[in-house]
Amino acid sequence: MKTPEAALKPTLQLQRLTREAFAPFGDVIELEGARHFPINGGTTERYHDLARVDVADDGGRPLVNLFRAQPHALPLDIAMMERHPLGSQAFIPLTPCRYLIVVAPAGELDCTQMRGFWTDAWQGVNYAKAVWHHPLLVLDRVSDFLVVDRGGEGRNCDEQMLLQPWRLVFAESVEIPA
Repeated sequence: MKTPEAALKPTLQLQRLTREAFAPFGDVIELEGARHFPINGGTTERYHDLARVDVADDGGRPLVNLFRAQPHALPLDIAMMERHPLGSQAFIPLTPCRYLIVVAPAGELDCTQMRGFWTDAWQGVNYAKAVWHHPLLVLDRVSDFLVVDRGGEGRNCDEQMLLQPWRLVFAESVEIPA
């Protein structure tokens, strides 16, 4: 049953993260379906060119970071979005974890164009330059991510508060994997 407060909030339906559904916003980083080949005398399998790292604008350089994300409980409301106008930003989980992704196309933030996704345990994402997204929304437990983004001069993070919070919801028939 919806509470009166929840009934007043706009909702965003979450869908399973796939390469096809996420393509307008960037890349899904996963092994399934990726181009791969053996290297090092056949002792290693290389999964090749999984994301377009785009950080060179205005003299930018790639940064490799570790982010430790705190878990969020459901139900979950979001109230802000951010974007990085000078470079892409990739998030790759270091252990299997469930997390949610909220994105909107580059340009002026239009909440009616927001899309929400839930991930399989080993999927990463690479947000294309200037794509609006919500900060990490990890479920269940503290989780570590390898993050590749832009370093260098220039303002590369815009944040925008939403006019009202949006509730993230799953289709009644969806059970996200534990």
